[in-house]
Amino acid sequence: MRVPAKPLGSYPFYLQPFFWNQRRKYGEVLQAALLWARAPKLFAAVAMLYGMIDRRSSPIDAALRSLVTVRVSQINTCSFCVDLNSATLIKRGVSLEKLEALETWRQGNLFDRREQAVLDYAEAMTRSDRQVEDEQVESLRSYFDEDGIVELTGLIAFQNMSSKFNSALGVPAQGFCKMRSAEMSEPPRA
Repeated sequence: MRVPAKPLGSYPFYLQPFFWNQRRKYGEVLQAALLWARAPKLFAAVAMLYGMIDRRSSPIDAALRSLVTVRVSQINTCSFCVDLNSATLIKRGVSLEKLEALETWRQGNLFDRREQAVLDYAEAMTRSDRQVEDEQVESLRSYFDEDGIVELTGLIAFQNMSSKFNSALGVPAQGFCKMRSAEMSEPPRA
């Protein structure tokens, strides 16, 4: 990492429950969280925002939320985010085949029309060489009401912030998704 984490005990007491919850959920504290926590109030705000975005009552189902977060993380080359979000995607019932095809989702028929509309929108929001077009938002209206479109936009924007933060600071994958971690550590094939 380009900026080291501080020793766990040196973070403010009010962040300790976040770290406890991460150990319970993931088996360890997330390296990205330790970096965010260097700015404790910012970390608390980001954690609360994430909790609102990834809640059970979201109008975007859990598997679709994870599909979006993996794709945005791939585009932003965040190995930590791809690793963690891929593991979450698999836990949420998406097939390994679909995960492996996500980077080239336009080339196959594994993704339904709703997923295609969402992935197209996510890519337009994420790539600096594209912009969201009216037609993309109209396509989303077939699957989401206006509140759902706003939540989807918030999810994509949040994942862009998070993956760009982690990528810029060189947060490594922590091995949550064994398949993705091994794949990302292999040298590129000629």
